[in-house]
Order: sequence, then C-alpha cells, then structure tokens
Amino acid sequence: MAVWGARMPAVQQAADLSTAGLALVLLAAAVGMVIGLHVGGRLAAPAREPLLLTSGAVGLAAALAVIGVCRTPLTLALGAFVFGIAHGVLDVALNAAAVRCQDRLGRFIMSSLHAAYSLGALGGAGLAALNAHTSHTWLFAVTGLAVATAGVAMAPVARTLGMLEPTTPAISRRSPDPKDSPGLPRARLWLLGALAAACLLGEGAAADWAAVHLHSLDASTAVSASAFALYSASMVAGRLAGDRLIAHFGAPMVVRIGAVLAAAGLTAGLALATVPAALAGWAALGLGLSVTIPSLITAAGRGGPGAVATVSVTGYAGLLAGPALIGALATLTALPHALLLPALLAAAVAALSRKALENPTP
Repeated sequence: MAVWGARMPAVQQAADLSTAGLALVLLAAAVGMVIGLHVGGRLAAPAREPLLLTSGAVGLAAALAVIGVCRTPLTLALGAFVFGIAHGVLDVALNAAAVRCQDRLGRFIMSSLHAAYSLGALGGAGLAALNAHTSHTWLFAVTGLAVATAGVAMAPVARTLGMLEPTTPAISRRSPDPKDSPGLPRARLWLLGALAAACLLGEGAAADWAAVHLHSLDASTAVSASAFALYSASMVAGRLAGDRLIAHFGAPMVVRIGAVLAAAGLTAGLALATVPAALAGWAALGLGLSVTIPSLITAAGRGGPGAVATVSVTGYAGLLAGPALIGALATLTALPHALLLPALLAAAVAALSRKALENPTP
C-alpha cells in the first residue's frame, strides 16, 4: 500500500493522467475496496479465513505488479479496482482472524498487530523513497513478487487459524448480554462505525494536509514533509504500548484519554500557529488516536466478520471523504479552521467511546 501511494506521481506520469484522471483511478480503488470489504465480510467464516488471507495477499501483490505496467487510464483504473478488492478482502480476513487469535490467547494483541501495519507503511514509504530513481514498474514487480512469495510461504500457518477454537469463556472478560447474540445490537454497530470514521478522518487529514499546514507556517519542505512521518511514528509508539495499557486500564479509559490528548494537542498546535507547536499537535493526534481503531475492531469482533466489515467500510468512508471535506471547508474559511474538524471529532470519540466499548473482548 505504501509503495503504491509513494510512487503515485510516477504512475500518473506513465499513464499521462490529469489530476481529474488520477482522482478517478483512486475512486476505482476505493470502490473496489468497499466491494472487497463486503465480500470479505460475507465469506470470512473461520474455515475460509486461511484461503482469504492467502488469496488476498497474493491478489494484492499481483494487482500491484499489473498496475506497474499499465499505461492507459482505463487499464490503470481496472488494475486499481482489483487492487482495492484484494485490499478489502485481506483487511476483513486479517481483522476477523486477529480477533479470534486475541480471544484464543486471552490477552490483548490487536493494537500490536495494527502497529505492524503502521511499521509496514513506514517501511514501504522508505523503500519507495530509496528507489525514487528506479522505474516504478520494476519496483512494483519486485515488491509484488516478495509479498506474493511471503503470502504463499505463510499459507501453512494461515491454515492453522481455521482450526482455532471459538472464544473461550474462561478468558472472556465481558459479561453475557442476550442482546448481543447472535451479533451486536444494530445501534452499537453503527456507533462503532461512526467512531471509526471519525478516527480515520483524522488519519486522512494528517496524510493529506499536515505537510500543507506546516508549509503555510513557512516551514521548509523537509520540515513540512516530516509532519506526517512524526504523526505515523507517534501512532506506532502508541500502538506498541496500547495492548499493555488496555490490559491494565481497559479499552474505554485508554481510548477516552487518548482522544482527549488528540483533540487538545491538535487544537493547541493550530491555535499557537508555530512550527514546533504544529509538529507537536500532529504528533499528539497520532499518539492519541493510535489505539482507537484496534479497540473498535476488537469490539466489532463480537458480532463476527460481518460486523468487522461494516465497521471497516464505515471507517474507510471517513478516510476517503475526510481530506476532500477539509479542503472544501478550507476554501470557505481558512485551513487552520478547517483542521479543527479532526480535533472536534476526536472530542466526540472521547465522549462516546465508553458507550461503544463497554464490555469489550477479550
């Protein structure tokens, strides 16, 4: 994912895409991902998870390699569409399997698993940067081959996931609630999805607007580019520590305190309007929201793969729509005012997280 995103300018140039054409390609990937999430949610029964994990990884790798040789807008859009489908299927299968592994182990691991994703994003972006003068076609092909090889090599391990026993009552820390069977109450499910959308809107804002915000404060190009890297590094740090904090204090408290930190930190960074304060504000946003998505996915796991897919789809809607919404608000007011939206949504997460996450698993 990071290699694809970091080399987007080369993809655009190779296919001679306008900005509008690139937007359509990204829309194709987003539509494919939503379809993949729905399909994955319907298929991700425990017995089928190994197949979805392996096929999703191989499909994602193959689609990346194909995108590397696409030279027309139509073929690129089709490749991006398949890439999105594979991403969505793999996302649901991974999270559904992770919830069952977490329950089976009897300890919190979801935050650490999401930290691995963040580390992969940093590593992929670094790989793309180191190979900036290499043809993206070769980079996509080599990366795809490596990912596909790893996916096939891990297939025997993936098959063991299908043999895991269901949640063991002895390690479940939630009290039984007849309303939660066979799935989550609809109101709880949509609340989880709304909080996921609020959190991922902040991530989209950091990815697309953090550097622009720093540049508006007359920061250098290098310092502006470091804003998202600092956000990402803070998120990794928070996720690596998140499982221990959740085990000790509980997910509702950790998520609530983190969301308060995110809201207060970003608001202060915007209000002070200095480069150091802005960098600290984006770092606070990443650290504060780091455990939110893992905790929401864990809570959604009580309703099975379908609930995980629903929360993921709703969350990604925030990720996809957030940057455009902030851009629209910035044209009506000013960028610092528009960037208060992620801070306000973080405050909403703080206010509603207890209701959404009470009696979480495992």
